[in-house]
Amino acid sequence: MTQETEIGLGKSGRLCYSLDDVAIVPSRRTRDPGDVSTAWQVDAYEFDIPVIGAPMDSVMSPATVIELGRLGGLGVLDLEGLWTRYDDPEPLLAEIAKAPQEQATARMQELYKAPIRADLITKRLHEIRDAGVTVAGSLTPQRTQEFYSTVLEAGVDLFVIRGTAVSAEHVSRSHEPLNLKKFIYELDVPVIVGGAATYQAALHLMRTGAAGVLVGIGGGAVSTMRTTIGMHAPMATAIADVAAARRDYMDESGGRYVHVIADGGTGVSGNFVKAFALGADAVMLSAPLARASEAPGQGELWGAEAHHAELPRGRRFHVGTAGDMRQILFGPSHQADGTVNFIGALRRAMASTGYLDVKEFQRCGVVVTPYESL
Repeated sequence: MTQETEIGLGKSGRLCYSLDDVAIVPSRRTRDPGDVSTAWQVDAYEFDIPVIGAPMDSVMSPATVIELGRLGGLGVLDLEGLWTRYDDPEPLLAEIAKAPQEQATARMQELYKAPIRADLITKRLHEIRDAGVTVAGSLTPQRTQEFYSTVLEAGVDLFVIRGTAVSAEHVSRSHEPLNLKKFIYELDVPVIVGGAATYQAALHLMRTGAAGVLVGIGGGAVSTMRTTIGMHAPMATAIADVAAARRDYMDESGGRYVHVIADGGTGVSGNFVKAFALGADAVMLSAPLARASEAPGQGELWGAEAHHAELPRGRRFHVGTAGDMRQILFGPSHQADGTVNFIGALRRAMASTGYLDVKEFQRCGVVVTPYESL
């Protein structure tokens, strides 16, 4: 049962919770951290850790995609980023990272005006393929029809369609929109699609045949969507709602399982852990991986919303550097601020609550504990 709050005589709103508002609670059983499994699988692709690197230029380069793959996760390259617009984007990434705050957005808008090149999409994906890790690339719905054949010909293993709010029923008067159901049906590779933040939106995306649904709208560190267009979906409630859609879709489809992937609001390891307890199968990380010493953003974080030509809905955000990627994921940690050893935190939480694997951990008990009262 949901709780409605009266905003005024003519409008009520549902009470929702962020990840900071909830906490996990132990059960009657505990385990040894070494006995738990953090493995995750989508379609035929198996991963040691349930971590996906967010397709953002400041987080994932071909080199960091490869490094994350070797560490057991899945890196996703933004196929609309600087890596597919310029032969050598590294000086430009450094320029964005070092630009004065008041100039950063305008400079990004200039740099991202350069056209996307199909030959560079192929080159970058081949580079990842040659390293022997799972190959995944991301396009927005607007660019998918234009470049998906290039992506498939380059040999991608997993395809991600990621946007601010992706629906199965986009309507346009000016052009023929992407038919997600037809598109996914005709592809040979699993498709992960999102973001979604409600039960109904997620259920419709699951009915398109998607292998996974990204959960999150306006909840990341770089997002200013709540300020610019008034849109925000608290992540704890969004994950739980989409997990409920997954459960009901399994019944509807005769057992087909669609993975729920939290995307946003998991900048510290405690929120990362809580995402799984609320129903996520994996988490797409941005800020934590942007803090890695190898990250192309050099301690700065920005996404596609930050350089939109007409209405930026994000910003460049300073996250600093906390260690190399291995240390971010596996430790050791030398500070108790939740920025390092994400997998160690997940293992410890699973062991402390008595669960052996991630799917079991989705049953973990949670309580509402507003952050201000802690």
